[in-house]
Amino acid sequence: MNSAITDEAQEPVPEGKIALDQIPFGPFHFKVTMMTFGANFSDGYALGIIGSALPMLAVQWHVDGFWQGMLASSALIGLFFGSLILGRISDRIGRQRVYVLNFILIAAASLAQFWAPNVETIFVLRLLIGFGLGADYAVGPTLLSEFAPRKSRGLMLSSLTVLWTVGYVLANVIGAYVNVGPDTWRWLLASGFIPALFVLIVRIGSPESPGWLISRGRGEEAAAIAEKYLKTGNIFIPAAHVEEKSSYRELFGPALRKSTWFGILFYSCQVLPYFAIYTFVYTILEAMKVSDANAQNLLINIFLLAGGVAGLWAIARFPRKAFTFWTFVIMTVMLALLGLFAEASPWLMLIPFVVYSFVMSAASNITQVYPPELFPTHLRGSGVGLLNATSRIASAIGTFLLPLSLEKWGVSVSMYWLSAVLALGALVTWLWAPKTEGKRLV
Repeated sequence: MNSAITDEAQEPVPEGKIALDQIPFGPFHFKVTMMTFGANFSDGYALGIIGSALPMLAVQWHVDGFWQGMLASSALIGLFFGSLILGRISDRIGRQRVYVLNFILIAAASLAQFWAPNVETIFVLRLLIGFGLGADYAVGPTLLSEFAPRKSRGLMLSSLTVLWTVGYVLANVIGAYVNVGPDTWRWLLASGFIPALFVLIVRIGSPESPGWLISRGRGEEAAAIAEKYLKTGNIFIPAAHVEEKSSYRELFGPALRKSTWFGILFYSCQVLPYFAIYTFVYTILEAMKVSDANAQNLLINIFLLAGGVAGLWAIARFPRKAFTFWTFVIMTVMLALLGLFAEASPWLMLIPFVVYSFVMSAASNITQVYPPELFPTHLRGSGVGLLNATSRIASAIGTFLLPLSLEKWGVSVSMYWLSAVLALGALVTWLWAPKTEGKRLV
């Protein structure tokens, strides 16, 4: 294969033609965004609900710290394999089939949790949920980026994380205030079936990515989709395309390895503290001697939502690199202060906690924007899948280690090492982050 053929080696758009990402934002762009961030809502809900259900399950079944960590990280482990495998498959067979079929698995495994007879079964079911979600972390932003107009791409992609946060926060609120008896945790876990089924239904009939079709030399099919769904009959079909199978090795070749390593490290450093802290937020608040953990957790979740919305504006306003670097710096300082104030008044401790929550939620929007912009079309699913896979393994490690760290060393030390992870993310961003805003993807 000619590995020199990438999206950067693009021919100019002839007069009278329009590039795929120059088509103005229209009704179908809105629809495909809705279909994709509906899945992110479902993803956030599925991953958030375990944090609420786990304390109840642990009491009823006398689950030890090891299995609590395994259950908390199970979906993240599944996400690793789902993103890695299904992201790669989407580069081979197309985005659309993976985009639809993964939610059959998610819906079925979510519902089956209601009848789980033991911890091991829940672990396996949540692995399957994570495997299906992994497809969406890889394929969802990839497909959306290949439909998105260049000027609207940042907003469309960053909106995915906002809806993820809405699902995550809603799961926390429902978990805190819904109580239907000793089996409440079963109802909570199985409730993930509802948004998953909705997403599955609305995605049926969605089209293939024209960008992927162009990258495979199937320009006529891409033009037909553009005419039917995007209402334009003069789409420009570039001559350059991939004729042979691409290789994972290209991601670490001279042309892409800097982008690949930046993506792996920045994404992993950002989400490791996020998942660890918010999965065990009640444990952290209890260790800080907070008397009304529900009230303070609700306040934290309000700041999570506000930060997600503020992040939409910030990504549209600031360069990707600057936004990513400075949010890392602020989060690093806030977790360090949280460690410093761990033995202080709970309300004093709450200040860095809510600032961290606000900035983290805003910063999380970039994790849907940067990855698809780092890779050429013929490797975009593989690259985005790899970044999501490695970030979820980092999240699983953090989620597994945090309860052990809290038990052995306490809150202060735990916050300090999580702060160090964020500091590494800031350093990697400063050294390696590329400029991708305004980049043509197809």
